Amino acid sequence: MSPAQPTWFGQPRGLTILFLTEMWSQFSYYGMRALLVYYMIKQLLIGQEKASFIYGIYTAMAYFTPIIGGVVADRWLGKRRAVTIGAAVMAAGHFMMTFEPLFFAALATIALGNGLFLPSLPSQINDLYLPEDPRRGWAYNVYYVGINIGAFLAPLVCGALGEFYGWHWGFGAAGIGMLAGLCIYWFGARYLPPQGPVARPQGIDSAPKLKVGSTLLLLVAVGFAVTIFRGSYEQVGNTVALWIDSGVDRTVGHAVIPMTWFQSLNPLMVFLMTPLLLARWRRKAAAGRQASSMQKMAWGALIVGAAYLLLAVVAFQAQPGRANWIWLTLFFSLFTFGELHILPTGLGLFARVAPIGLGATTVAAWFLAIFSGSLAAGAVGTLWSATTPGRFFVLLGIIAALAAALLLSLDGVTRRTENRRALEAIQLGVPQPLMPVEPAR
Repeated sequence: MSPAQPTWFGQPRGLTILFLTEMWSQFSYYGMRALLVYYMIKQLLIGQEKASFIYGIYTAMAYFTPIIGGVVADRWLGKRRAVTIGAAVMAAGHFMMTFEPLFFAALATIALGNGLFLPSLPSQINDLYLPEDPRRGWAYNVYYVGINIGAFLAPLVCGALGEFYGWHWGFGAAGIGMLAGLCIYWFGARYLPPQGPVARPQGIDSAPKLKVGSTLLLLVAVGFAVTIFRGSYEQVGNTVALWIDSGVDRTVGHAVIPMTWFQSLNPLMVFLMTPLLLARWRRKAAAGRQASSMQKMAWGALIVGAAYLLLAVVAFQAQPGRANWIWLTLFFSLFTFGELHILPTGLGLFARVAPIGLGATTVAAWFLAIFSGSLAAGAVGTLWSATTPGRFFVLLGIIAALAAALLLSLDGVTRRTENRRALEAIQLGVPQPLMPVEPAR
């Protein structure tokens, strides 16, 4: 799309449409998820071990279906149809959550819709710009704001409705948010480029390119390390949420902070920290001291591990009473700072080494690591009732540190693969993809 076309806020108008669509989809997804564990234990009377395992399976399936959905969007539906169908199915699933007998069917429906929606919406951003357009470099930063605004508001609105007025009000609000995103996408479609199934560029078969086998092995190795990391990372919405309910003093004067509101701290910290971290990385790059992808990811895993060790100390000190809620602010600050090093960087790595013409498919493969990691998190979460909170948080810190060691061991081969992939893109005259970003959770 030409830079001379009308803009909003200095960017193509389509970016605003994608921004608002993603904001409301995140509002619906994380609004429901903020209530999920509490709803199973307090309303459906499911035991903690089983509830944590169900939570892990659900989040795993929500990130497994995009692997198939990315292929469907690339090969048959096209991105715009995939987004529309996926959003409609997700909205139906959220409204199904308001009926207790449909609980498991509703979770499956949301996961299926997310499979089409998740890889197809952000991959449209690159199509809004010509390769030489300088605005491309900021596009995903703007988009990331929409992700985290939705994730920040979701626990505040859906969580408060669920806790104070009934769980089904919270789930209903999540469904309305998804419908709002779908309507914005429909009415703003004229600002988006037409989308059909992706055609591979001419000449790609005869051009020199990376060996697919070696690239696949690298991505599998990175995915294995990220799987281990997410076994620790995903506890924020699972066992950490349970500890906030049972082990944290949430009183402020005569008021009590709703337990779901603490889930908003992570996206709030993402919103506040991202500009500062990007500025720091730009300064280091200008000075020739930019860290590699694996170095950033390893540091991120270590910082997340340190955040869990902080919780361990707090939990040990608080026994047999409750910890002050202020410690959660420091925990989420450390946790988010680590997250910003590892998760967007990992997704960007998958995008940069993707075979040309299969961008959505390869980016969707990143979600395979989230799928397996969420299953691992569900299994780890079943240990919560078998030990003390302090010991459990120490275990999470050890898991994150193990992931950091594995990531750092892959540094050399990752650098070589990224360099070869960049050379291949230059030879084919295809611009390197922008670095996509992932929601806070």
